[in-house]
This record gives sequence, C-alpha cells and structure tokens, in this order.
Amino acid sequence: MNRYLIYFSITLLVLSSCADEPKTQEAKKPNIIFILTDDQRFDALGYAGNSWAHTPEMDALAKDGTYFKNAMVTTPICAASRASILTGLYERTHHYDFSSQGIAPELMEVSYPTILKNNGYRTAFYGKYGVRYDGLDKQFDTYESYDRNNTYNDRRGYYYKTLDNDTVHLTRYTGQKAMDFIKNTASDRPFCLSLSFSAPHAHDSAEDQYFWQEEVGTLHDTIDMPTPDLGEPLFFEAQPSFVQEGFNRVRWYWRYDTPEKYQHSLKGYYRMIAGIDLEIGKIRQALHDKGLAKNTVIILMGDNGYFLGERQLAGKWLLYDNSIRVPLIIYDPRGVAHQDRSEMVLNIDVPATILDLAGLPRPHTWHGQSLMPMVVDNKTTVKRDTVLLEHLWDFEHIPPSEGVRTEDWKYFRYIDHPLHEELYYLKEDPQEIENLAKDQAYEDVLMQLRKKCEALIKEKSP
Repeated sequence: MNRYLIYFSITLLVLSSCADEPKTQEAKKPNIIFILTDDQRFDALGYAGNSWAHTPEMDALAKDGTYFKNAMVTTPICAASRASILTGLYERTHHYDFSSQGIAPELMEVSYPTILKNNGYRTAFYGKYGVRYDGLDKQFDTYESYDRNNTYNDRRGYYYKTLDNDTVHLTRYTGQKAMDFIKNTASDRPFCLSLSFSAPHAHDSAEDQYFWQEEVGTLHDTIDMPTPDLGEPLFFEAQPSFVQEGFNRVRWYWRYDTPEKYQHSLKGYYRMIAGIDLEIGKIRQALHDKGLAKNTVIILMGDNGYFLGERQLAGKWLLYDNSIRVPLIIYDPRGVAHQDRSEMVLNIDVPATILDLAGLPRPHTWHGQSLMPMVVDNKTTVKRDTVLLEHLWDFEHIPPSEGVRTEDWKYFRYIDHPLHEELYYLKEDPQEIENLAKDQAYEDVLMQLRKKCEALIKEKSP
C-alpha cells in the first residue's frame, strides 16, 4: 500500500480517538487570523530591538500578546516550510520541495484549514500559497492564490494586481482582500483567515530586487544602513567550497556586493516589511469596525529566516540561526496576559495551535504541539530540549543539510559532504563563529549531538 495512504489512514484514526485532549479556549470559539510573511527573519522587528525595522503594528501585537524570541522553522525555505505549516509535519515526512509535482493529497486532507472547514469554521486564504495543490476549494470557503509575477523582470512583478482600476503593490492588495473579507463575513460562525504576504521577498528576476509601496518609500532615505555583522571576507572564506559556490553566494552578488546594492537592498527589505505593517494596522481597524476585535486571535510568523549580507551570503537554506529563526507572535485579546517566551518553538507548532484555539484536537501523527498552554499560563512550558533542523531538497546549487539545536548548542552537517560538520556553543558564541567540531575538547558533545540527530531523524521519518 502507498505510504501516504497508510499514513492518511492512521491520521484519520487518531483524529477520531483524541477528542479527550485538553483544550485551551473559551466557550465562544474565537476568530483566527494567521499572517505569514516571506523571508522576514527573527530580528527584522522593532520589538526584537531592531531600530531599523519600522513595525509599530507588529510591535503592538508583541507587547500585548505572547512573543516567542526563539521561534524557528524546521526547514529554511518557503516551499517546505509552508508545507510543514499546513500539515504539521517535518519535510522528511511530507516530502514536499520545489522538485515535487505536488504535495500528497492525503496529507492535505488533514491540514489545519481542511480540519477547520470540516468543523464549522469559515476559512479563507489570500496571498502566496507556495505549495502545489489543486484542492484549495477543500480547504477554504473563499480564496485567491497569487505571488510575485515572474513574467515581469521589473517592478511589475509586485505591481500587477488592481483595486478599483488602480494597479497596487501585492502587499496592499492582500491587505484589502483581508479587509473586504472581514467587512463582508457573516457572524453565524467563526472564521480562520490565512494571509500570506509575498513581501519582503526580493523579486529575484529584477535588477533592483526590491519594490515597495509609495507610503514607505522615504524610510531610511537620508541615512546609510550599517554594514552587516560578519561581513568581512574571512567569514565567507571559512565556508566550505560547496557553500562558496552555491546560491547563497550567487544571490549575494545580486543584492549586496557593492555598497550601492547593499544600501538599496537593505532599505528595500525594511520598507517592504513596513508596508506589511501598514496593512496589519488597517486589518486591525477593520476588526474593530466590525466589532470582532475582542474575539479574534492574531498569529504572525515568518516562513523562514534570511541572510542580509552576513558571511557575504544572501538567501536562506543554510542551518545558521540567520536562516532558521523567525518572528512569532500570538496575540489573544480574550484576557490573556503579555509574555516574552524564550523556549524553542517551531513552525510545525502553528497548525496545532490553531486547532487548539478552535477547540479541536490535533492529529497525533503531527510532529508539532499547541503553544496555547504556554500562552495562557506562564508556568507551562513546551517539553522540548532539542529540535531537528533540515533542508533536504536535492538541488546542486544548495547543499542539503541536517542537524540539531538545543538552547546552548548547534550541530549540523552537509548530507552530501559527511566529513564537514559544524558545532557551535551558542551560549557564548550566538553568531556561530567558532566551529568546535574538530576540537578534541568537545568530542563528547559532538558525539552526543550526532546521536541525538540520528534519533530525531528516525523519530520524524515516516
């Protein structure tokens, strides 16, 4: 029997058998808005202490909600990360990447929007879906899937959608679709609105890379942005040859290899995030106008991290913290107190959290767990001391890798180059500069993390 059919059968069975799981939600089911940004790294947020990030609306959600400062994605690339968010599974189980013809329909039958739709929620989606799947009508009552238009290698990649015969930026378009949905939604049942902004992803085919709304076009216009940490050649030269020759370096040439490109790209990146922030403010006002603000939970997350010139690299894909760490905020207005949490939490926790908010049990076969117990009780923590990280896409320009991270340590290796390993003591070396893998003093730590990596690979494999 097909492995997906076996997995699907098991998942349906456990869905029916876990109704007695505890639920952390009030009797009246909340509305849920899940906002996913594209390439927004963990520190591209004012609340994270970044003075260059103009994000007052995101910061307000963090100040009034629960802010997870050590949130990570299990795979640092949009396709696999989005598949993990939909299915609650690691990449090595859902097997979806850019080379896939499509994600297994059996897995999508128990994706978070499908479960919500089948259990009384009105579901909607607008923006970059990012996963090849023909069954969006099974997941959403209303939807529109779109991303940057790669037909155009200029600003039209972001400016091709219209509102009232006016061509607008994709960020503005997504914001308006959300506001229209909120304005027109009926109050007979709760809703889950999933929004996926294409920003601040660069438009790769364009020379200028970054395009933003006029309203944020003067942000940082009169200043020079600081040069990146670890931007000196020696940090690039410390990389193995297969990284030096890969896409992380190619895209550095596209965006950062001259001072002029660097200034344009970095300012563009922050301007595009500021554009999303503007739309979040409008969406929250629409909730208030509709009388829904006090019963609508808002979750904000990035789909992966991003290099902004560190190590003379660009893009994501590698297992450094620049690439795997993302912002994650859960704002629950129903009398839930603000918290800053330091535990390691993952993108695969988001779908379980959404189901918990809806009072629905997660499939036991999912790898993630609900974060709502932590949100509502500051004495509750996630039971997780080590997380598995992976990037498995078999693509010649991006070396596949796998590893583990604890609170204090990071270990990873490149699958096609097993002799190259990296080990970092994050407690004293958070920038991951000194590779301790060949230091005899840390041989025991290296062996322990290797074994933990192997154990988690076995545990998370189908």
